Amino acid sequence: MPSGCRIIPLKGILMSEAESPVSTKPSPKSRRYPEDFNRSAVRLVTDQQYTFKAAAEAVGVCEKSLYDWHKKFAPPPVPCGDDATVSELQAEVKQLRRKLKHAELEREILKKATAYFAKESQ
Repeated sequence: MPSGCRIIPLKGILMSEAESPVSTKPSPKSRRYPEDFNRSAVRLVTDQQYTFKAAAEAVGVCEKSLYDWHKKFAPPPVPCGDDATVSELQAEVKQLRRKLKHAELEREILKKATAYFAKESQ
């Protein structure tokens, strides 16, 4: 390939760097947004339950920026119990895991029963 030329994937033709529609210049410096704009974008995630992707699309920024703003401006997470000890929290986790396992077992039984009765009714 001649020096200063490259294959453009979309066109499949040789072009010089000057003719190429694909920019080889580095992207411009990232845009700065006012702090109140950043806080409003973070509130979409924290208050209105938007996903990071949906909130970023809604305000027209990339997800990475929104994640960075969230780290900076989001309120700290509320602790799991005002005065609970680690052992109390571990006991609660154990109990909740037991309940979850029981609920999953019930769900599996109901799925099998539904399939059985659906087959019987045919």
